[in-house]
Amino acid sequence: MADVTRPDLDALSERLTEVEGYLHIEEKRNKVAELEARSAEPGFWDDADAAREVMGRLSAAREDVNGIDAARNRLDDAVAALELADETGDGDLLAEASSLATKLEDDLSELELSSWFTDELDHGDAIVTVTPGQGGLEAQDWCEMLFRMYLRYCDRRGWKVTVNDAPAAEVIGIDRATFTVSGRNAYGMLRAEQGVHRLVRISPTDDKKRRQTTFAGVEVLPVLPDDVEVEIDQNDLRIDVYHASGHGGQGVNTTDSAVRITHLPTGTVVTCQNERSQLQNKAFAMKILKSRLYEMELEKRAAELDELRGPRHDIGFGNQIRSYVLYPYQLVKDLRTGVETGNVESVLEDGDLDKFIVGYHRWAVGGGEDS
Repeated sequence: MADVTRPDLDALSERLTEVEGYLHIEEKRNKVAELEARSAEPGFWDDADAAREVMGRLSAAREDVNGIDAARNRLDDAVAALELADETGDGDLLAEASSLATKLEDDLSELELSSWFTDELDHGDAIVTVTPGQGGLEAQDWCEMLFRMYLRYCDRRGWKVTVNDAPAAEVIGIDRATFTVSGRNAYGMLRAEQGVHRLVRISPTDDKKRRQTTFAGVEVLPVLPDDVEVEIDQNDLRIDVYHASGHGGQGVNTTDSAVRITHLPTGTVVTCQNERSQLQNKAFAMKILKSRLYEMELEKRAAELDELRGPRHDIGFGNQIRSYVLYPYQLVKDLRTGVETGNVESVLEDGDLDKFIVGYHRWAVGGGEDS
């Protein structure tokens, strides 16, 4: 921000107090103390699964408390620097106060996001699938571009990515990409990306260099906790094994390690080929199948559009949530929220997606999805 003023800091202070209320921070301080005491009890690790669940809850509560404490300290430092700058006329102190205020704004945006995630699944891991849509060979290239964009975004946020399946297409790009993202609030954040993504550019495969519009679909599912039961009859499954290929598959394509599982009653098909062992690929594929069948069960029970996946549309014209225009001008625009940027490279090459993801959640919390 420009040179910060006292009213700016007062506004940030009010915003911080609101976030503390949203996060029920005093309750979480008590929870941290309670869980820390429990983890110190004799025999705590006798039940390893239960202990890990407690430690996960402790880590999440502690992260919110530490985040609020760090934001409060940063606000105090900014106030002190501004007061000294006013007294002494020191430009360096004013610059320091402004820098601290800018960082505090970023901190508050992250904390606000956490407060908006009310479903337990929001705080967990995500399974993301990118699929080519309309646009032929160009769509397969677009699929790979989005895949790499998300890998960079996850890296920016410090999330771990496990690529489950990303087979190379015959001519250009990839046939699809499925990957698991592990990190705090991964599912809550990434569900903002669910939908159809549209690319407008000069075709890289057209000798006449004509403008081409292509589409890809992004599906985001939660990784289900172990205590969520999804009954799967093994007799309902057809399991095929084949040679792995493409991204990550070169080291395993001398054996039949890739796995395709078809759930016969629903026709759901999942594949995994990027692990070196057939057993690992099967385990990952079953995890993805479990999440997809769970989503389908939610649809049945709710008898309405489910909250995990959003409306299903053809991956083509008229259904996009975001447009990426490389020609005749440069612009990335989210059609739900109006958030946009002309720095296309920062989005596609550097994975700079936070402005779009935070903007989506702010819009959704404000009732945007119902309007």
